[in-house]
Amino acid sequence: MIVALLNQKGGVGKTTLALHLAGEWARRGKRVTVIDADPQGSALDWSEQRAKEGLKRPFGVIGLARDTVHREAPDLARACDHVVIDGPPRIAGLMRSALLAADLVLIPAQPSPFDGWASAEMLKLIAEARIFRPQLAARFILNRCGARTIIARETTEALAGHDPPLLTARIGQRIAFADAARTGRLVSDIGGDSPAAREISALAAEIDRIFP
Repeated sequence: MIVALLNQKGGVGKTTLALHLAGEWARRGKRVTVIDADPQGSALDWSEQRAKEGLKRPFGVIGLARDTVHREAPDLARACDHVVIDGPPRIAGLMRSALLAADLVLIPAQPSPFDGWASAEMLKLIAEARIFRPQLAARFILNRCGARTIIARETTEALAGHDPPLLTARIGQRIAFADAARTGRLVSDIGGDSPAAREISALAAEIDRIFP
């Protein structure tokens, strides 16, 4: 399966989710490759930092920030169980290529009206991609979410019955993710039973149930 983390708005946590999903699937014995399709190369930077720390790489990370992702990703997918694409913000050609490559698009959004407005542009691109790939699936995932805040509750209610639907799993606003990233780690490396690690595990499990 090819999963793309995409949102035209920057700073919604695409790279963090891409790396942690890949890490969780690798921990479950899956063969995983991450495609860093963002010219900023944050996933590649994380992989290099992990190597400097002398840590084993649980999955491969390759840089592919060009609009041929849809032609190259399927070849990579044949050699592994999951390909995870860390997508770019606001680069139309790269975004469309990632959409055409994906089986599932995850749209990270923070509980904020600004993220909702930015996501509207993303939905237009998904609708365009479905002309060529009608089987393309998409889901919203609430990230950096304070579960008990009013705006988080309002965002959840607003997306109820929405197309694409909202995943039940959500990822909290946790400093553990930033702490892990600085040293090329995943939250499961730091504490396998931490709240952050449990949230990532729940997210991966939900995706596996919906898209076995």
